[in-house]
Amino acid sequence: MAADKLKGPGNFLEAAVKISHTSPDIPADVQLSMKDHLLRRTRISRQTTEPASSNRHSSFKKHLPRQMHHVTSLDRGGEFLDVDPTCTAASLGRIQPELYKQCTMEAEDSSKNDNGKTCGKINFSLKYDYEGELLLVTILKAFDLPAKDLCGSSDPYVKIYLLPDRKRKFQTRVHRKTLNPTFDETFQFPVPYEELVSRKLHLSVFDFDRFSRHDMIGEVILENLFEASDLSRETSIWKDIQYATSESVDLGEIMFSLCYLPTAGRLTLTVIKCRNLKAMDITGYSDPYVKVSLICDERRLKKKKTSIKKNTLNPTYNEAIIFDIPPENMDQVSLHISVMDYDLVGHNEIIGVCRVGSHAEGLGRDHWNEMLAYPRKPIAHWHSLVEPKKSEKEWKTRTASFDSQGSCPSPRLPSSP
Repeated sequence: MAADKLKGPGNFLEAAVKISHTSPDIPADVQLSMKDHLLRRTRISRQTTEPASSNRHSSFKKHLPRQMHHVTSLDRGGEFLDVDPTCTAASLGRIQPELYKQCTMEAEDSSKNDNGKTCGKINFSLKYDYEGELLLVTILKAFDLPAKDLCGSSDPYVKIYLLPDRKRKFQTRVHRKTLNPTFDETFQFPVPYEELVSRKLHLSVFDFDRFSRHDMIGEVILENLFEASDLSRETSIWKDIQYATSESVDLGEIMFSLCYLPTAGRLTLTVIKCRNLKAMDITGYSDPYVKVSLICDERRLKKKKTSIKKNTLNPTYNEAIIFDIPPENMDQVSLHISVMDYDLVGHNEIIGVCRVGSHAEGLGRDHWNEMLAYPRKPIAHWHSLVEPKKSEKEWKTRTASFDSQGSCPSPRLPSSP
C-alpha cells in the first residue's frame, strides 16, 4: 500500500526507499514507518515551497464582503464608527469623480474672475438736490485695490466726471499706502433734473506717483443714473472697478445716411445731426462742423465740409455731400468723417472721427455694405466717434492727383518683379 501511494507523487521517492529493499537488517514494519515519515516531510516541504494558486485570491474576494458586512461598526468606548456597507474590495483604489466637482467649480469661478479683469470695488452714493439743481456724488470707499508700488501697496485717488462734460471734473484726496481707502468726500455737479437721463457718471481710479506718470488702476462708468433709485434720497451703490490703462473718453455720436446711384455713379452722404459731443471750449460748448474726405489707396482725393454750428454739443445739419464714384471703384474707396471744433484763433481741433467703406471695421463696414445692397435708398445709422489714429493724421500731409469729376482713378497694375 505504501508503494502504491508513492507511485503518484514521483519517482524520486522510490529511489529514496530502494535501499530498504536491499538491506536485510531492517524489519518490514520499520521500513513502512520510514516511508510514512518521508511522505509527510515531502508534503510539508511542497506546501511551503510551491506558489499559491489563483483560487486562493478568488476565495478571498468571495469572503471579503461577508466579513466587512459583519463588521459594520467599531466599538470605541461607547462611540460607534459606521462603515459604508457599499465599500467593497472592487471599489478600493477606484477614482470617484464626484469628489472633484467642487474643486472644478472653484477653478471655473476663479477663471471667470480673471477674464472679467476687475480691480477691486468702489462704493459711492448719489442724491439730487431739487432746490439747487445739483447732483451730489459722494465717494465713500474702495476695497481690494491692486498693488501698484514695489512695496506691495498703492496711493489711490479718484477722478469724477459727469459725461459728456469733461471740462468740469473733481478729484479726491490721495490716500497713502493702502489698498482699502476710505474717502467720504462729496462733490456737486450743477445739472437740470431733465438732463440726468442723458448724463453718465465716470469714475477713474489712479495710483499717485510723485516722480513719474500716475498709473491708472481702473474705471467705472454708470450709464444710467437712475439705475438704483430716482435720486430723491441718498442711494449707496457698489460697482466693480474695470481694468483700464487709459481713460475712455466719450466723444459723442454722429448720424448720417448713405445713398448710392449705380447708373449715375453718385454717392450721397447726408449729415443729419450729432449728439453729446465733447466740449472743447472754456464755455463748456463747441463750435462743431463735419468734414468728409474721400479716400482711395490710403490717399485723400477730395474733401468737403458742412456749415459751422455755434455753441452747441448737439448740432443739427441736414446737409448733403456728393461724390462721383464709378461702380467699379466702389470696393476701393472709403469715406473718412471728422467732427471738428472751429476756432477763430489757432487751429481747428478734432473732436472725433469715424470711417465707412468696404475695408472699414464694425458698423462702418456694415453700413457701407447695406448701402450697396439697397441702391437708390438712403440708409441712416448712428456712429460713435473715436480718437484719430496716427495714420489718419498723416492724410493731411498727403496729396494726390484727382480728375475733374472727383472720381477715384482705376487701380494701378502691380509692378513686375
